[in-house]
Amino acid sequence: MIINQENKKVGDMTVKELKELIKSVLYEIIDPDYGLELRPEVEEELKKSLESKERIPVEEIIEELGLKC
Repeated sequence: MIINQENKKVGDMTVKELKELIKSVLYEIIDPDYGLELRPEVEEELKKSLESKERIPVEEIIEELGLKC
């Protein structure tokens, strides 16, 4: 449930609206990308990647990026 809170006072909200607002704020704090959607081309690339059996070992990635464990 999306609520337009910009011009609404907390005192004017129903209990349900206030709970939804709190829940929405918590989701945004936990996951800043909450509510965002992937572009179709990114979603398609992710699907292809998940279908592929090709995997790169984490050790190889660490070495390529020059990271230390």
